Order: sequence, then structure tokens, then C-alpha cells
Amino acid sequence: MEFRIERSALAEAVAWAARVLPVRSPVPVLSGLLLDAEGGRLRVSGLDYEASARIDVEAAEILRPGKVLVMGRRLLDICKVLPEGAVECAVEGSRFTVSGDGARFGLSVLPLDDYPALPPLPRVRGAVEAAEFAAAVADVAVAAGRDDTLPALTGIRLGLDVATGTMTLAATDRYRFAVRTLPWKAVEADAGAGEGEGADVLVSARRLTEIARSLGRSGLVSVALGAGSAGFEHAGMRTTVRLLDGRLPRHDKLFAMEEPAVAVVDRARLVEAVKRVSVVADGDGPVQLAFSADDDSVHLQAGYEDDVASQRLPATLEGAREMTVAFNPAYLADALASFDEPSLRLLMMGAGQRAMITGEGEPGRDVSPPRHRHLLMSVKPPLA
Repeated sequence: MEFRIERSALAEAVAWAARVLPVRSPVPVLSGLLLDAEGGRLRVSGLDYEASARIDVEAAEILRPGKVLVMGRRLLDICKVLPEGAVECAVEGSRFTVSGDGARFGLSVLPLDDYPALPPLPRVRGAVEAAEFAAAVADVAVAAGRDDTLPALTGIRLGLDVATGTMTLAATDRYRFAVRTLPWKAVEADAGAGEGEGADVLVSARRLTEIARSLGRSGLVSVALGAGSAGFEHAGMRTTVRLLDGRLPRHDKLFAMEEPAVAVVDRARLVEAVKRVSVVADGDGPVQLAFSADDDSVHLQAGYEDDVASQRLPATLEGAREMTVAFNPAYLADALASFDEPSLRLLMMGAGQRAMITGEGEPGRDVSPPRHRHLLMSVKPPLA
């Protein structure tokens, strides 16, 4: 095996495939990256028991086609310090060499025969815009659980509805619940097959976030789902991830709120105010929001006794003369940061009850239900 390639192309391909490598593995070959040079391109692949990644990039020249398995993280470290420009790579006996602009590195070769085959891509169900998919995953991932003893709650529900052409992403840690919908296009084999051909699976939030970030910000991402795995493919990059067992609770009834008080407030100003008053909130001390229809304002307050902070902002309130709620400041900050609309709507049932945040939407356009909803539990009792 021998080939020439630009350092930037090699470094990007190695970094992308190395994302899935285990930090420690009892199986040494799973710490390796498989390099396959043939037909004017270099394919770099990696896998562990949870996920796999494969990327194809153009090589400047393939002098001798072939395959080699090398320590992935060591190769990644080498790529980071290689000089810019063309890089020459070759297998010389039991060593893989990488050289460029006078610098030369050698890596021992791992046994190819012991390396397992990459799992196949499941059946492709359709495609979604890469940028919108990445944004939607980021919107809901903040609500996913971090407790590995409750693995289902560390996942993001990915639902596909063929009849409506809607993808639904949802996550919850039992204290908050985020839901985001976006359009997707079913492949012809699924189109017209009816609602029965939809899908509802659970994917690791950490893995799905990594995948969505890495697939690029333009073009279509193919979405593939099978009995035990999900796959995504875009612009020469292909990755699979094992599905989580279990299911998230349904959000339909939880999100149904009868006659809530509805407040509208400027998002950017609310974000800054929450950040400002939270500096005196000890531990999980709440941030209180007191809305008033009499003076069209919301009064934010945090802290106890003499250590307090407050700020008043303009806000409208309908459905009640006044409404006071309080939230964990970190949860509230995460929720607010997941929106990008200029104004936000807060639907509130009262202290110690559910509160939902949505974007106000575009003027003259009523989207029901909103494409992005984030449910929080208000702390009871609120601050005095």
C-alpha cells in the first residue's frame, strides 16, 4: 500500500472516523482505524460495539492499492502535527509510514484478520436537511438525561411519520421534556405506504449529537433505520449507531395544557436577565419569574436573605392578572438557549406545575403545534 494525499484531507478523515473509537477496549484491534486505498480514493473506517464510522476522501495518487490497520488515536495525533501540503503514506513491512515536508513518522501495523467487518447500513427510510437536522438534535439534546443507570432517558426519540412527512425528536430527564419537529422526505419505497411504515426508535443523545454535528451543514442526510441500529449518510460519510432499548414516555397528554396563562417576552433580554440574576443562586436555588398584566412586566429574582439579585423586563400576560413561577436556573438557561426566535411564549399553569416554552413564531403565521416545545416543571413554593 502506498498513496499521496493532502494533509488537511487526511487529518479531517482520520478525525471524523476516530470519533467512534473506544477510549479503552479489551479488544486491541478496535482501537485501530482501517485505511483502504483504491481507485483514487482513501476510505477510513472505525468502530466499537456501539457505533461505526466510514468516510471516503479523494487521494492525490494511489501508487499501490491496499489496506492497513493502525492505532487510530496515534494516527490522529500525527495528523495534527504534520506540515501542511502533500503527505506520503506507505506500508513498509510491519510499519505504516507517514511523511511530509521532511517530517517522517512510523506506526506499527495491527493484524487485519482480527478486525471485524463494519455493520451494514440499515434500510434507508428517507432524507432530511443536514443543517435543520443538526439544529433540531441540539434543541432537544439539552433535555436528555445523563444518568447511565436509566439508559432510556439518555436517548433521543426519533420518530418518522410517512403520512405527514414529519420527523419528531424528543428527549426528557423526567424534570424537563423537549420536542422538536422538522420535515423529512421519505424514499420512494416508503412514500404512500401509509402511517404503518413510520418508525419510532431511541438513539443515544450523545452519539446522535456527535453525528449531527459532524455530517456538515448543507445538503441532504440519508436516514436509515433497522431492527437494532440507525444509520446516517452524507457526502461520503456513513455512520451507524446501536439503538437503545426501551421507550420514552409519550408527550401528547403531558403537553396538553388547558387554559394556561400565556406570557410573551423578548428572548435575548430574558436570556441575559436569567444569566445575570443566577449568579446569586446557590446550588440549585431557583430563579423566580413574576409576571404582571397590570404593568406588562416580568420581575426576575434569585437568591435568599441579603444575597439577592433582580431585574424587571417588559412582558405581556394573558389569561391571568399575575403569575409567578420558578425554575432551576441551569434548566431554564438550557431551555432558552435552544430557541432562536426573537420572542418566546411561556404557557404556565402555576407554581409547582408544568410550564411550556415555545417560539412566538412568524407574524401572521400560526403553527400548531409549534415546531419546538420545551416543558419545565415549576418549583414549589416559589421565592417569597
